[in-house]
Formats: sequence, C-alpha cells, structure tokens
Amino acid sequence: MPNSSSINPDLDWSQVRETVRMLSLSAVQVDATLIEAEASVNTLTESFAAMVEHMQQIYDLLQRLETSEQRDFAVSHCMQTSDKIQAAIVAFQFYDRMQQCLQHVTSNLRGLSNLVETPERLYNPTEWMNFQKQIRSRYTMESEKEMFDALLQGKPIAEVLAAKAATAGHADDDVELF
Repeated sequence: MPNSSSINPDLDWSQVRETVRMLSLSAVQVDATLIEAEASVNTLTESFAAMVEHMQQIYDLLQRLETSEQRDFAVSHCMQTSDKIQAAIVAFQFYDRMQQCLQHVTSNLRGLSNLVETPERLYNPTEWMNFQKQIRSRYTMESEKEMFDALLQGKPIAEVLAAKAATAGHADDDVELF
C-alpha cells in the first residue's frame, strides 16, 4: 500500500485503503489475543489434567485404607473434588467455541479486506455473494448460520442478538470436546 494515509493524506489517499487498514488491524488484534489466551488455557488444561491424575492416586490410596469415618469422609471429598475438576474441564468447551468464532471473524475480516481493496471485486455483486457463501460455509453451528441469514435478510442487530440469546444452549449447538 502507498504511504498515503489519513494522518498524511495526499492525492493518492483513499477511504477504501483506510477501511482495509482498519479491518486488518481488527483481525490482527483478535489473532494476537487468541494466541495469548491459548497459552493460558493450555496451562490450565494441563493443570486440571494433573489434578485429575493426583485425585485418582489419592482415591486409590484411600480405598486401600481400612474403612473408617475419616476415610469415608476423605473419599467423599476426593470424589466431590474430582467432580468439580471435571465440570471445570467441560467449561473449557466455551473457550473452544469462542476461539472458533473469533477465527471465523478474523478470516472474514481478511476476506472483506481483500474484497474491498480490489475495485473489480468491490463493485461486483457476484463477488459479494460468493464471499457471503464462503463465510456461511465455515459455520459449524446452526445458530451461527441462523444469525448470518438473519443479518443478510436485513434484520436489526439487536433483534438478531435477542434471537440468539433466546435459543442459547440449544441442543444443535452442543459440542462435546473433551
């Protein structure tokens, strides 16, 4: 891209180029955040896996002890802790969904940038339709497709979000990852 920008405009300045820069900035910010978050989530996942292993070892040790009120108390707490750890691991499914969604967003932003910066494509309705089909084809959850379709039909964003919230947790969107 030429050096012309909103900060230093010249005769080559273009609002399309500025739009592409802002779309690219958004994609880079999301990508950088995902990279940072993944390291933290990996650490948490490894920690929880280790805790599950340790809890199993404690449980096995407790089972070898002579039956007593204290042993039963410890076994009970060991099982409750294991259940909580398993619930936390399942909660990480949210992160996987969020990561997938944000990867779609960055891919869409990059695709939009490429479309907008190419005049032959920018003013070609077939290019836009193909781009929209490409976006929709990446969605794996029915709720994503429904949101996309509603927005293309011109429904207001607030209405689309309200419909999404009303169907949150729908069985079609449940994904077992662990």
